[in-house]
Amino acid sequence: QVQLVESGGGLVQAGESLRLSCAASGITFSYYTMGWFRQAPGKEREFVAAVRRSGASTFYADSVKGRFTISRDNAKNTVYLQMNSLKQEDTAIYYCAADFHGTRWATAYEYDYWGQGTQVTVSS
Repeated sequence: QVQLVESGGGLVQAGESLRLSCAASGITFSYYTMGWFRQAPGKEREFVAAVRRSGASTFYADSVKGRFTISRDNAKNTVYLQMNSLKQEDTAIYYCAADFHGTRWATAYEYDYWGQGTQVTVSS
């Protein structure tokens, strides 16, 4: 049984930081590209960041580039999203996802497994 469990969300003020974690089980974690997506109320789910299997390659949406950092620890089966200089527009439910093929890492439907999400709320 595959499980992706996100944690680390919460309520912060603009300019502050949060670190999200996603612990995976039931998969050979190092075989999967891992991604973070987010969905704000009334909006579609959007790509945030992705990291390839080894962790050597990372990709970001333009809206978070320079503020967010994705990383992974294959020994711990965990992927992280460090979010700095948070803005109100970063408010959303954040989801982690696992993609076995890892070729279209910004496309949600390419991902095989999803977590339940963690709420991030940024106040002014």
